[in-house]
Amino acid sequence: QLQLVESGGGLVQPGGSLRLSCATSGFTLDEKIIGWFRRAPGKEREGVLCISRSGTSTIFLDSVKGRFTISRDFAKNTVYLRMNNLKPDDTGVYYCATSTSVFCSASVSLYNYWGQGTQVTVSS
Repeated sequence: QLQLVESGGGLVQPGGSLRLSCATSGFTLDEKIIGWFRRAPGKEREGVLCISRSGTSTIFLDSVKGRFTISRDFAKNTVYLRMNNLKPDDTGVYYCATSTSVFCSASVSLYNYWGQGTQVTVSS
């Protein structure tokens, strides 16, 4: 059974960094795309970035370019979201998800399996 579990969220000051983890099971990382999404307070869930089966990353939000990166560790079956220079607008619940699609997409409806989410709060 496919499972995804996020961790690593917390409270951080503006300008700080966090690394979120998405521990997966039930598949190998070269079999599935993995997307990171977030839901800011009062807003809809939105796609942040994605890593393809071959390891290519796609950033969906211009606001995170140059600050967020995605990587993966096959030995740990884990995908990471590194977030630098965090801003208050980055506050939200962050989710990882996977899909039966072979192509990365920012569309929430494309993803079939989701983690429970981890809270990120950027505040002084």
